[in-house]
Amino acid sequence: MTTAGEPGREIQDPELEARVQAIELRLSGLGEALRSRDSLAVDTQASELHQALSRAVDQFALAARSGSISPALRRRLASASGQVAAQRESLARATAALDRAIDVLLPRETPQVYSPYGAGRSTRSGIASA
Repeated sequence: MTTAGEPGREIQDPELEARVQAIELRLSGLGEALRSRDSLAVDTQASELHQALSRAVDQFALAARSGSISPALRRRLASASGQVAAQRESLARATAALDRAIDVLLPRETPQVYSPYGAGRSTRSGIASA
């Protein structure tokens, strides 16, 4: 372990290491749940990933103030961030595809353009009567 007084050296923080490992573990679990299309596992893993990220952000904020984040941990956190973005994009594409399939199978009712009272009119005039 190095000390903050040594120039060019950064403190290795086992707590930060544990936070990054937790994120990596949850990302792996979420990826597996997505591949197996297990919706309950996806929900569970996503919730646990959110908690792990929240705890990590707090810990990294404290460490950043003291300048004790190693370049290796920064790279691992950046890699995890990229994985989160890739999974988010993958889910967005899957959601869009599902929405298109649902629109084909269950078309939405077309909005009524004309009412029995004419184009865009209704029984309510917006004027109060006495």
